[in-house]
Amino acid sequence: MGEFGRAHGLNGEIRLKSYTGDPQAIASYGPLLGADGRRIELTDVRQAGGAAPDLLVVRVKGVTDRTGAESLNRLALYLPRERLGTVADADEFFTADLVGLDVVDTAGTRLGTVADVPNYGGGDLLEIKPALGGATALLPFTKAFVPELDIAGGRVVIDPPDDLFAPAGPRPPEEPV
Repeated sequence: MGEFGRAHGLNGEIRLKSYTGDPQAIASYGPLLGADGRRIELTDVRQAGGAAPDLLVVRVKGVTDRTGAESLNRLALYLPRERLGTVADADEFFTADLVGLDVVDTAGTRLGTVADVPNYGGGDLLEIKPALGGATALLPFTKAFVPELDIAGGRVVIDPPDDLFAPAGPRPPEEPV
């Protein structure tokens, strides 16, 4: 649902990157769960200054000073899937609904399962756990690589590059570490 950033000021406010469609709606879901198991209740939410609409400044119930806010830095926030409800349109989905789906190529060959749907700033990716074992692979979550989603059928159809599960090669000598 979101992730806390650094403390904002001295009175317990903290920055929060919201992953919800309407960033400020994150407060409307009720108590959230921290990745560490803590129950987090947002009591005040406003957009942070700047151009990023998904960056908020929030207050958390029970956090009244900078030290308390700093203790939340980098804490990811979650919500049990059943509290999200259903999607409004057949073409819409929650990324949580993709985790665990079978991944097949365009010929129908099972390649693995969706392990996660991370986004490191350049767009959503599918993290695919190979059916034959080994390290996971990342694939851009675009129409070019993912031509079909069949959530009801429990599968994601991909058009993978030939080297999707190939081990990483040696680092070029001129590339920085």
